[in-house]
Order: sequence, then structure tokens, then C-alpha cells
Amino acid sequence: MLGKKTIKGRIGFTIAILLLVSFSLLPFAQILSTSLKHQYDWGNPSLIPQSINLDAYKELLGLTEAEKVEIPAAIQKILNNPKLSAEKKQAIAAKYTANDNLFPFGKYMLNSVIFSVGAASFSLVFSVMGAYSISRLRFKGQVVIQRSVLFVYMVGGVLLMVPLYQMAMNVGLASSLWGSAFCLFLIYIVQTLPVGMYMLGNYFRGIPFALEEAAMMDGCSRKEAIIKVVLPLSLPMLATVFIYCFIIGWNEYLFASVFLKQYPEFHTLPLALQELFVSKNAIWDRIMAASMLTLAPIVICFLLASRFMKGGKTDGGVKE
Repeated sequence: MLGKKTIKGRIGFTIAILLLVSFSLLPFAQILSTSLKHQYDWGNPSLIPQSINLDAYKELLGLTEAEKVEIPAAIQKILNNPKLSAEKKQAIAAKYTANDNLFPFGKYMLNSVIFSVGAASFSLVFSVMGAYSISRLRFKGQVVIQRSVLFVYMVGGVLLMVPLYQMAMNVGLASSLWGSAFCLFLIYIVQTLPVGMYMLGNYFRGIPFALEEAAMMDGCSRKEAIIKVVLPLSLPMLATVFIYCFIIGWNEYLFASVFLKQYPEFHTLPLALQELFVSKNAIWDRIMAASMLTLAPIVICFLLASRFMKGGKTDGGVKE
């Protein structure tokens, strides 16, 4: 019979799926394994550490106590010289007491959260308004806008980087910290807005307009019908669009490396991890632990949003 699977076919299909999943998860397993190994265990090809090492995670999360650095006796004699000014004494002492080996992971994560969550929120709001107008309203140029909404994705980010930076320099935004951050914020919105409008537009067309008409007959305005009827029924797609926009902003490196390169205090996690990898403090367990912690918010976001990933909420809503 057509479509009937034999036992051999099912076993082969299961093995193929397991091999594909194992191949996809192997890099993440290697990252997790290395982040939990001690230095003497880094050369061990086994994914199971000989002993669990959580020092890198504790250091990145700020759970370890700062070590007190003592100034050498010879340097202390120099500092006791009354002829030295207070500024010079502070500069000399800072060279011996500064903790240059610490990686401010929390600060970089906060920067990534601000950029990615903020851009995803604005992009979602604009996507809802644009997608609803394209799918429900009738106006001149609607077809052209609808078909060209994804045109921005025909040009790669590498080609757009130079003209966008030149435009930001010409208007004076890229010459300041807040101007560069504002430009990067706008770029993230522009990058994700077309796909968000496309996804939501198709989803809104699947919601019967009769439900909105019924709400308006009960006294709701068009805006109230959107808020009380359309948006609650669109929670699966709203969550999907938000996650998509969030991931784009969270993992973006190219534009962040251009606009935020000269502002280390505003570096995002992808940019900070690259700086950590080429710095003198590039320790494998610290790098891998930072990579796992960078991945964690994306996984948590998917798990929290999975309860919204349901369809069929409009089934039986109207009789057709």
C-alpha cells in the first residue's frame, strides 16, 4: 500500500534522524564539555570531563570574591615618597591593583538585552501596524508595497554597511556614543521589519474579517477590534516574530563591530566574545562558558514562548 512504512524503513528513518540531531548538537556538546573542564583536561577528546569545573561560570556571573592584590614592597616605597603627587600615586597603584583578567560579562549581556529586546519590541509594533494595513486596508500602491516589502533582503549586509556608515557620519550621528547606538538600533529594526510584516500579513489574512465585523457591531471601534480580537488570536505569530527579531539583534556582529568598535563600554556579547578570544585573557573554559551563557537567553526565550505556539484558534469562529 502506498505510504505504508515497513519496519526496516522506520528503523532507517529513526537512525537518520538521530544522526542528523547528533551532528547538529555535537558542537554545542563540545562547547559545554570544554567549559566544564579543568586546564589539565582540555586535551582530552572525551565529552565527559574528568571533574566538573564551574570556576569559569562563577567568574562570569560574578559569584566569586574579588582577589585582593597586594602592591610589592618596592612599589610601596615609591608611593610613600612625599614628592609624588596624588594623581601619580593613583596611576602607579592602579597598574598593580587593576583586575585586567576579569571579563565583565554582565555588562555586555545587559547591552545585548537592551539592543535586541528594544529593537524587537519596536519592530513588532511596526510590523503589526504595517501588516494589518497591507492585509486589511485598500490604498494606492498596496500591491507594490506588498510585493517589494522583502526587497531589502536582496542586498547583503556587507554591501549596506559602508553606505549606512557614511550616511551616519554625514549627519553626525556616528561621531558620538549615543548617535552610534541610535544608528545600530535603527539598523536592527530595518533588518527585521520586512520579514515581520510579511509573516504577520499572511497570518492576518487567515483570520476571518467577520470576527472583526462582529466586534464592531457590538460597539468596538476598528482599533479596539484589532486589540481585542486580532492580536489575541495572533499570539502564536506575534511570539514567532518577536523571537525572530530578538535572535537577529542578539547574534548580530557586523554592524555592531562598525558602530560600537570605539566604545568598549557599549559592546554587545558577540563583539565582546570576539575581543575576549583575541585578548591575553583568552582561556578556553572562560570562552566556552561565555558562549554557553550567550546561548542560554535564546533557549529560554523559545521555552517561554512555546506555550504561545498554537494554531487553530479561529476554527469554528464563523460559519462559512
